[in-house]
Amino acid sequence: MSDSSSLPRIRLKPKADARALRHGAPWVYADDLVTDRRTKALAPGSVAILEDAERTPLGLAAVSPGSKIIARMLDRDLEARIDRDWFTARLGAALRLREQLYTTPYYRLVHAEGDGLPGLIIDRFGDTCVLQPNAAWLESRLEDLTAALQAVTGVRHILKSASGRTRKLEGLDDVSLPLLGTPPDRVEVPMNGAIYIADLAAGQKTGLFYDQRPNHAFAAKMGRGGRVLDVFSHVGGFGLAALAAGAETALAVDGSAAALELAAEGAAAMGVADRFETRKSDAFAALEALNAEGALFDLVVCDPPAFAPSKPALQQGLRAYERVARLAAPLVAPGGALMLCSCSHAAELPKFRSSCLRGIGRAGRSAQILYTGGAGPDHPLHAQLGETGYLKAILVRLLP
Repeated sequence: MSDSSSLPRIRLKPKADARALRHGAPWVYADDLVTDRRTKALAPGSVAILEDAERTPLGLAAVSPGSKIIARMLDRDLEARIDRDWFTARLGAALRLREQLYTTPYYRLVHAEGDGLPGLIIDRFGDTCVLQPNAAWLESRLEDLTAALQAVTGVRHILKSASGRTRKLEGLDDVSLPLLGTPPDRVEVPMNGAIYIADLAAGQKTGLFYDQRPNHAFAAKMGRGGRVLDVFSHVGGFGLAALAAGAETALAVDGSAAALELAAEGAAAMGVADRFETRKSDAFAALEALNAEGALFDLVVCDPPAFAPSKPALQQGLRAYERVARLAAPLVAPGGALMLCSCSHAAELPKFRSSCLRGIGRAGRSAQILYTGGAGPDHPLHAQLGETGYLKAILVRLLP
């Protein structure tokens, strides 16, 4: 047990919503905290006792005085020790869930606040884990975190990825490095019958996006025996899943030559290279060119980056989603399917869906909504944090 009396204390302002924190909200914004000289002097990543305005303790929080999210709730138990054993318990709970969900060790092991580890992302690739410590409290405890992760999972390699956008806001560096073993540069990842090549050393984020797994699977059903177009394809997520499910052909479009090379390697590893093509292009330019060519596909998927990463960008982002739908709809053969995705947490599902349907209507097409999806269950949602439910996918059948 720890002596909580030795910990610094931070306090909410009188108008701050302490009730939300009592009900499980994990973040405290700088505007809601008394930022006196003592609080400002705390080292980034310090653990403190968070109190409400009446000085009633709410729990232990990690403090980042220079960040907009100035405090992140860690534990309601004031006597908890944020040490190796604490990490072991949290990581063990996360692993038990994934082992219930998946039969092979390829998944998101830790989804930050959704798994009670604020700011921490860990993706597992067999005997390698890639972790993103996106908050100062994690960076200062990497030794305990790494040791606990190895003990819980038994992995041989752990790579720290410093590519997270929030690290800069926390005053952290952008240097990625191995923390255990010699992590491979690339690994083959089996998922939905397909094989993906994850570039752990130089790829986006941790090297692969596990969140689309259930949406890959549903879309693939609609591409069986048909022609598939995968726009914003990255390493071939939807196209390779469709080929694994029996699609006749797949065309992957992306602006990154490196990502398309990985997609082609995945197709070769699956033995479907003869049915897989790539096109390096700006996605909007590619959609316009394919329309000019009179191309038609039985399944079209558009999975763009976040067009609305924040509330100020929402309206512009919604217009971009509408444009994607308007350009993609004419490429769908009568009776074919169109899947549209958004990873913008600011674009909530009703607004995103309305933008997509508006774009489809402007293209002169009528649609049936067959499917609405989100991230897989290895990306659990925090009940009090909408940002953990960022991913949306809708699949529509375009009527003849």
